[in-house]
Amino acid sequence: MESKAKAVIETAKNRMQKAVDFLETELISVRAGKANPAMLSTVEVHYYDRKVPISQVASVTSPDARTISIQPWEKSMIPVIEKAILVANIGFNPQNNGETIRINVPPLTEERRKELVKKTRTEGETARVAIRNLRRDAIENIKKLQKDGLSLDLAKDFEAEIQKITEEANKKVDKVLEKKEKEIMTV
Repeated sequence: MESKAKAVIETAKNRMQKAVDFLETELISVRAGKANPAMLSTVEVHYYDRKVPISQVASVTSPDARTISIQPWEKSMIPVIEKAILVANIGFNPQNNGETIRINVPPLTEERRKELVKKTRTEGETARVAIRNLRRDAIENIKKLQKDGLSLDLAKDFEAEIQKITEEANKKVDKVLEKKEKEIMTV
């Protein structure tokens, strides 16, 4: 019984860490003022009847703090990539010179920065909800094990450990959000 309870705790811990990791991944695409190829990570293009990320059909780089450069491996992909960027509605206006696509990243306005902070907080709250759901599931599993013969004292200890892991995961979410908000608000 005790080994099953420890497995429940370990699973909860791993899944909570995945929720934090997912939050970090989601926040990479939120632009914070300077150009970053990851800003286009959510944009997908049609390539041979499949949707694929831009990075699979072109080289995406950031030559300076205000520009993203996209070098397609096939010239025929230039209009397809341009259309995909416009359809993605991420606020960029691609320009091509026949060989490469350049995106000038405009500086963020104060209002836009505040909107992005709200968006990051919403993502953070989604991560917190996922963590709370994982805590609830883990505690329910401990209670099931208690009905199957796990002692009350051990069950309470395991529940306390689950709560501790939950609080640590929430602190990680707070740190990720704080870092991203600082990045966004820095002019």
